[in-house]
Parts: sequence; C-alpha cells; structure tokens
Amino acid sequence: MGHDISGYNKAGEEIAYARFSMGNYNAIILYDLLDANQFYAGVSGCGDSSTFSIKQIEKALNDYNQFFSNDNSQAESYSETWDQKQIQNFILNCLVAARKEGSVKVFFG
Repeated sequence: MGHDISGYNKAGEEIAYARFSMGNYNAIILYDLLDANQFYAGVSGCGDSSTFSIKQIEKALNDYNQFFSNDNSQAESYSETWDQKQIQNFILNCLVAARKEGSVKVFFG
C-alpha cells in the first residue's frame, strides 16, 4: 500500500506523479497543499480523482513556497528533501498542464 498520486492532461496522459509509502507522513503535505484531504484514506489515496483549476494549482504552489520557506531545519533527512522536491515537481508539472489546458485532473491512489 502507498500513495500514488498522478496528474493527467486532457488527453489522459500522465504529466505528474508522486509516490509515498503508506507510512510516509509527507504524503499529507501534498494532500493539504491541494486542499484534497477528502481523498486521503490513511495508507493510500481513496482511488478517486478531481479536476483542479489553474487558480487551485497556483494556490498550491504559493502555499508550498510559504510552507517550505518557513522550514529552516538544518537537520533535514534525505527522505524529507526527496519528498519536498517530489511535491514541488508534482505541483509545477500540474501547473504547466493547467496553464496550457485550463485545468488538470489528479488521481489519488
């Protein structure tokens, strides 16, 4: 089990992907940033999807920047920095697609 979160363009092509093991608390950060906690099912996503507008993804990126700029921990572990980069890349890839097509679909598995 784990969290497999995928972003799709309107052609149904996967344009973003983030993977968290079932015990990785960093998954919750991505759900929070997307304001998608209703899709969080504990050890994995609920298996449903939602469409996000440009404005929603831009807000997620803004919230990401604020959240991580306030995290001045010098003792970050490799997994934390890996997950931080994974979350950033996911949001940025979704933003590119949303700006191009008006929205992006995200699946929470």
